[in-house]
Formats: sequence, C-alpha cells, structure tokens
Amino acid sequence: MTDPGAPRLPLRIVWNGSSVQREVSPDATLQQLLHDELDDVSVKKGCGEGVCGSCTVLVDGTPVASCIRLALQADGREVTTASGLLSHDPSVGTLVDHLVAREAFQCGYCAPGVLVSAASVLAERRPLSPDDVRVALSGHICRCSGYQQMVEAVVARRVA
Repeated sequence: MTDPGAPRLPLRIVWNGSSVQREVSPDATLQQLLHDELDDVSVKKGCGEGVCGSCTVLVDGTPVASCIRLALQADGREVTTASGLLSHDPSVGTLVDHLVAREAFQCGYCAPGVLVSAASVLAERRPLSPDDVRVALSGHICRCSGYQQMVEAVVARRVA
C-alpha cells in the first residue's frame, strides 16, 4: 500500500509500445502502477514477495517480478506486459495456441506471467531443451495445473 501523504514524483516509461507519463508515490511498486493506475489486468498481484511469478513483466526485455520493483526503478525504461506481447507480437499468439492445445492452464491466474517468461526465452532464438524451459519458468508457481504441459508448449513453439 502506498503512502497517500507521500510526495508524488514524475515517471516516464514506454509501456507496451506507448509513452506514458505519471506522477507516482516513491513507494509505489511497478505492479501497482501497471495494474492499478494503467489498468493492465494482465499484471496480477499474487504473493507480493517476488516468488510466485504472477506479476512478471519485461523491463528492457528482461523478466522481472513487478511486485518487488519500485515503479520509479522503471523510469526511462521499456515495460512490456502479457497484454502488450499479445497485441504487438504475432508469434506470441502461436505460443498461446500451443499452451491451450496442451491444456497448460486451468484457472489461468499464472498464465500472463508464464507467457511473459516463455516469450522472453523464445526471443533469445537459441536451441531450447525442456530443461532450459524449466529454468526459464522456474520463478512461476501454478497451483492448479501441471508444469509439464507448459514446458511441452514452449518447446513445441520453439520448433514450430
């Protein structure tokens, strides 16, 4: 929770390809900025401690837990969320197709964060073994599904 009496500081980011300027509380997290202020519902709040992966976004192309990163740490950077990937990168649609075909998710709460990490490792354009994918997705906790289907989908997308 941010301090309502704290001074607000200027912030500029490129969010899903669009330039955004806001004034934020110094203690506001990137997750709060994206979800609460910018209405990006693909950035979930899970654990609030950086261990579940549901808030994962890309900052300058690197997956980060947005719940433990201050919004001001993203000042001047490019932030991409699952919704941004889906609307700007056609290859992500193919990844989603592979995930759906393998019934990789049940409730889907972890899906946006998993999608961000999977897209990031696929963007490296290198050969990926199932173990490479497991490492890339290791920061995600899924409480209702098996991880194997996620791994199979990413590997299948890589060879497609």
